[in-house]
Parts: sequence; structure tokens; C-alpha cells
Amino acid sequence: MNQPLAYVHPQSKIAKNVVIEPFVNIEKNVEVGEGTWIGSNVTIMEGAKIGKNCKIFPGAVIAAIPQDLKFEGEETAVVIGDNTTIREFVTINRGTKANNQTVVGNNTLIMAYAHIAHDCIIGNNVVMANAANLGGHVEIDDWAIIGGLTAVHQFSKIGTHTIISGGSLVRKDIPPYTKAAREPISYVGVNSVGLRRRGFSSEQINQIQDIYRIIYLKGLNNSHAVSVIEAEVPATPERDEILTFINKSSRGIMKGYLKFE
Repeated sequence: MNQPLAYVHPQSKIAKNVVIEPFVNIEKNVEVGEGTWIGSNVTIMEGAKIGKNCKIFPGAVIAAIPQDLKFEGEETAVVIGDNTTIREFVTINRGTKANNQTVVGNNTLIMAYAHIAHDCIIGNNVVMANAANLGGHVEIDDWAIIGGLTAVHQFSKIGTHTIISGGSLVRKDIPPYTKAAREPISYVGVNSVGLRRRGFSSEQINQIQDIYRIIYLKGLNNSHAVSVIEAEVPATPERDEILTFINKSSRGIMKGYLKFE
């Protein structure tokens, strides 16, 4: 840790076994957990709390103030969990008084040039591919995969175990367990490959597929589809996750794919 070519503010809290490479700048009110590696030319600004065994690659900027005209200098934070990798030139902005913090979970991979704006909440085991960009207040649930060059509109929510095609424009909420692609962003199926890799049984996957057939292939509006699912599909954690997501969606969920002649 005793790297003479790095600047570490004396009021920062750096745990044991942290490796800080040359030309790193760490400001006051920063916490870094044990075993974390910080590559050269990383800037960690005031309000960052970084967990154990993380890897932060050269050029990343953590906890810069929000790019939000409503920000008034309030004391806010970026909180990053354990075992998370942040690749080159990623930017993660602090929260605002709305949520007070931006959060990135455990075991998450943020690839190069990605941007996470103020007040976003990113779950565990998430992958954001290169140059994916999140507007403010975006929520991404556990195990989601966001393709490269994807742009996510502010206040959007992306459900658990989803996968979004690279280059997508996400303007609507993406329900759990789905694949999303095309323009405008549309339902293109259930993420069955990802679910099998994570230990979901065939019965669980089949039920999820049945639910989305009701939502997207029966010609029903969302409220009617929800009523049919509640009446006809046995209660399971996956069913309840989907229904709760839809009922809480403020932006509305993505549509099914329409073929225009």
C-alpha cells in the first residue's frame, strides 16, 4: 500500500492488504475493504465505500458528483460491494438527496467505459458490458446482463435474471427472467439458457414461459393478463416475482414484438 506515487488522503480508511498502484488519487471520506486492488490512474472521490477483494482498473472514476442540475452539494455516497470488478474508464457517480447513495452489489462486473449515474441501485452478480450507460435512478436486479452500448432511460427498472441485447435503447421496464432486444425494446423470449445455468428446473422454466405467453401472446392488456395469471397459474416465487414487478412498474413494461408488414 505504501506507493509513493499515489495520493491517499490521510482521512481515508484503507484496510489491510489493499494494493494501490502509481498515480491513484484517493480523497477524504473514502473507505476501501481488505484485498482490493486499485489500478494506476484511478480516481476515488469523496463518499466512496468500496468492499473487499474488488478490482478497479486504470482510469476509472468512482464517486464523482452527480451530473444532475438539482445536486446542491449534499453529502452522498457510492457504495460498492465485495468481489466486484470495475474495468477501465468506468464512471460511477454519487447519489443525490433523493436516495443519498448509488449502490453496486457483490460479485458484479462493470466492463470498460460503462457509466452508472446518480442514485442507481445495481444488484449482485450483474454484468454490464462495455459502454453500457445508465441514467439516474435506474434499478437493476440480481443476475441481470446488460449488453454493450445499451442506454437505459432514467427511472427504468430491469428485473432479475434478464438479458438485454447489445445496442438496445431501454425506455420501459424489463420484467424478470426475460430476453429483451430489437427496436423498440421488446420481449423476445424467456432467458431459459441463463436460468438453466443458475439451477432453475425445467418445471420452473416452463411455468415462467406459460406466464409470459399469457402476458405477451394472448392479446390481453397487462391488468387483464395479471388477473388471468393470478387465477390460473399456481403461486410460486417466480410467479410472484413477475406479478410484483408488473404491479410496481411506474414506466410500464416492454411490449411484445410486433411484426410490421
